[in-house]
Amino acid sequence: MPARLPTGAGAQAPADRPADEAVFIGVRHHSPACARLVARAIETLRPAYVLVEGPADMNARLDELLLGHELPIAVFSHYRDEERTATSWTPLCDYSPEWVALSRGHAVGAQVRFIDLPTWHPAFVERAEPLANRFADTEARYAEATRRLCERFGSDTVDALWDRLFEVADPQGLAQRLDAYFDVLRGDAQAEPGDQAREEYMACWIRAALARAEGRPVLVVTGGFHTPALRALTGTGEGSASAPWPGVPEPPAGALGGSFLVPYSFRQLDSFAGYQSGMPSPGYYQLLWERGAVAAADGLLGQVVGRLRGRRIAVSTADLIAARSLAEGLAAMRGHPVRSRTDVLDGLAGALISEALEQPLPWSGRGTLSAGTDPAVVEMVAASTGDRVGRLHPATPAPPLVHDVAAQLARCAVVPGRTVTTDLTDPEGLMCSQVLHRLRLLGIAGHVRESGPTTGADPVFTERWEPVPPHGREAALIEAGAYGARLDEAAAVALAERARSASASGAPPDAEVGVLSGVLFDAVLCGADALSAELLGALASRVGAVAELGPTAEVLATALHLWRHDRVYGVAGDPLLAGVVDEAVGRVFWLAEGLHGGSGVDPGRLRALAVARDALRHADDLLTLSRTAAVDTARRIAADPAAPADLRGAALGLRWSLGCGGDEAVGRARSLAAVAPHELGDWLAGLFALARDEVTGVGGTGDAGTDAAGPSLVDALDDIVTAMTGGDFLAGLPALRQAFAFFPPRERERIAERLLERRHRRGSARSLLRTSADPLELARARALEENVSRLLDRYGLRTRQAAR
Repeated sequence: MPARLPTGAGAQAPADRPADEAVFIGVRHHSPACARLVARAIETLRPAYVLVEGPADMNARLDELLLGHELPIAVFSHYRDEERTATSWTPLCDYSPEWVALSRGHAVGAQVRFIDLPTWHPAFVERAEPLANRFADTEARYAEATRRLCERFGSDTVDALWDRLFEVADPQGLAQRLDAYFDVLRGDAQAEPGDQAREEYMACWIRAALARAEGRPVLVVTGGFHTPALRALTGTGEGSASAPWPGVPEPPAGALGGSFLVPYSFRQLDSFAGYQSGMPSPGYYQLLWERGAVAAADGLLGQVVGRLRGRRIAVSTADLIAARSLAEGLAAMRGHPVRSRTDVLDGLAGALISEALEQPLPWSGRGTLSAGTDPAVVEMVAASTGDRVGRLHPATPAPPLVHDVAAQLARCAVVPGRTVTTDLTDPEGLMCSQVLHRLRLLGIAGHVRESGPTTGADPVFTERWEPVPPHGREAALIEAGAYGARLDEAAAVALAERARSASASGAPPDAEVGVLSGVLFDAVLCGADALSAELLGALASRVGAVAELGPTAEVLATALHLWRHDRVYGVAGDPLLAGVVDEAVGRVFWLAEGLHGGSGVDPGRLRALAVARDALRHADDLLTLSRTAAVDTARRIAADPAAPADLRGAALGLRWSLGCGGDEAVGRARSLAAVAPHELGDWLAGLFALARDEVTGVGGTGDAGTDAAGPSLVDALDDIVTAMTGGDFLAGLPALRQAFAFFPPRERERIAERLLERRHRRGSARSLLRTSADPLELARARALEENVSRLLDRYGLRTRQAAR
């Protein structure tokens, strides 16, 4: 049985038409005023057919749509072929005119049909393109028409204009005002080809319905933009007796497409959250639909106040009186018969906000909330949005993926709300890990990984997954069904889409390989073997175009670690990984030798040389670049005065860590301190990053001797720093501190012990590393004291006792 018509339903139905004609109602999506008009028209006309703008491929499943869900819900449609992937949502809430047309039409016994092309159809592709790439005639006319209307009626935005003309206006003559409004917006501008194709398809449905109506009305409910064109395309009178029902387009061979119902929420419907096709503030319009304009204004005021007080934002009775008075005054000044949404919100803002705002009030325009929005304004927007979340009827069919995920989780004994620990060395634990990673990749809430391996080199063989609130889990599962019927298939397709998007984005190769490197590790975690092979081929072919050392380092580190260590996931020693390693090592040395200029320490380039050194140590047989050639390249970089100081130090450190060049370290350090002391810290950072063990004598086997090589450099650095002038020391101290930060605490303590020994001092080396103040501040204070002392001496102001 149809529900009682909401308050304010006295809107006139469209003017009486001959029974054998189509009755058109142009609507705005999610407009309570339009929904009331549709409801009254259905009750008055009792049409044979109710035709609604919506995907025609859902017609066979309208019973599913009318099961008795808790709205809002949405029709989620998906399409995928080798060239593109497309997804779309058609939301429906209580006051959506399309929903009212479907439910009320069904209740009075009318034949209800969706009449638009499926949303995967190419006609919709043009509408998704950026505005600059679309035919601009219609858009330009719409913008100019709405600008003039807003100016004529004194409204700041299209939403405020709509409220004034339709939502809070006298319902008498609503149908005629809507027709006039949409005629002005559409005018005679040429529609885009995609819209033309849709309108011609919808007109075929209308003509076919008229041919079968047997003298009863046919009600057509579509977006108001399309109504003038549909009237012209269908003309007047009966449809041709031979007009067939239009066929529903099928996805082309090899493509996958379909539609499912998903839960939706008021937040997703709200334009302040980014939804551009409907009305803002769905919580307010729900009140308007249920209670009428006066009660909706009072209800919005109450909800805002309740939310503000719940956030401990003070709102007094006097504030409420002031807000209501302001809203009523604004409504009268703006020519509104009752307070509209913007009247209430402007009144609240005027009464509650006393300080200047950094951002305009969000309802004075469109778009998402920006950073710096006043907290009270944020709460006003949230209250007007509402927190309603839809729920599907239990009998609603779900895509196969939903059932596969349930079976997989049951097999792994994963229980919602409980912590999961997986042992990656156990086949069952590895399978559970892959299931959870696949769900993570698809954005399906339930568990988040707190610990586990982050690279193939991690000596970690367990993962811990903690439960998280499953917000949006049901909708996310259904939407993920667009990728495949099984969880492993869906994850592989999603990964492949990420990889293709990176390649087709037009981003620089540096950014592209960074994304592909992340996709590769995710593919390994998910067990997507075939995808890994595809990715590895793409990575190997793209590494040669990378222009920066940092991104090259990320690719090389991922591939090398997986090739060396990843027996858990089964890719250790993979020949395709070996190809990526080979390409990346060659690229690192080529880029490093050509890098000139710049200052400071770049962790990305130091990491690149460190990972290349590891490849030379552990994967020498894979590489086209021989160790001898690599060491010779490093020698040239270390001696190149045009190269950045940190890169020169790293190049020397690479040679030293590979068994040669250690005898050069002391001489180069002294030479640099004499010529460019400000570069010493950066040079040491590079050296320590690549040859930390050799410097401390742990792993030194180079030309300078074993354990003797490290301390000799430490001794030389002690002499160099001690001999620095105060100015040079202060200038170089930050970089020196950064360089020694490459040593872990125990190794820094060993260096401090060596410094104490050189000075024949006894004491705790550890205490030297635990100062209560910033060493840089201490050095500056000492320099200041010395300067003051010199000034006092110069002018004879110090007493003899002070001099002593």
